[in-house]
Amino acid sequence: MSEEEPKTVKAVLLGEAGVGKTCLISRFVNNIFENNTMTSVSASYATKTIVYDDLGGKSLKLEIWDTAGQERYRSISKLLYKDAGVAILVYDITERHTFDEIKDYWYKEIKENSQGNIILGIAGNKSDLYENEKVSEEEGRNFASEIGAIFKLTSSLENFGITELFKRIGYKILSPDGSNPLGDNQGFEEVEENPIKLNDVKVKKKKKCC
Repeated sequence: MSEEEPKTVKAVLLGEAGVGKTCLISRFVNNIFENNTMTSVSASYATKTIVYDDLGGKSLKLEIWDTAGQERYRSISKLLYKDAGVAILVYDITERHTFDEIKDYWYKEIKENSQGNIILGIAGNKSDLYENEKVSEEEGRNFASEIGAIFKLTSSLENFGITELFKRIGYKILSPDGSNPLGDNQGFEEVEENPIKLNDVKVKKKKKCC
């Protein structure tokens, strides 16, 4: 196991209100599904460190930022993602306008205001509601391919696809060619379970997400 300090990378989740960004972070960091979360007007963040045994014990510390309601007013400070190394664009597969917005607004925001070598991910969230799907998996994958992003369908309710998404992002950061030499189900270990840390949260109302 390598004794190197973890590589620390700032990751931001962007997308329309109600697509489940906070639920996705809560599931990844704490393995908790909260179907009622507080909507605030300040950003919040959580941390998670991952060790990759198949990469010589390299570790990655993700500082994961949630826009926490600011997207409602398009009031997110450019500073929030200016220095981000990772941006995950999240949409709700049952709401087409949320997919249109990540294409027409959020991707452009990242492209114009982030550092040039940012790693992009796309999460087609609430995949457990596939019977009400308005955006096909193929559409999501095609857009991801167009912009060079990592794509996964995710569900916080069923704990599906979330770890895999962050895992693939980590390999792209730590591995020279972005690959996992041992396959998708090996070489990956979660080593921290830190509670979500809320910074200056101002509660407005409760809302559901998944």
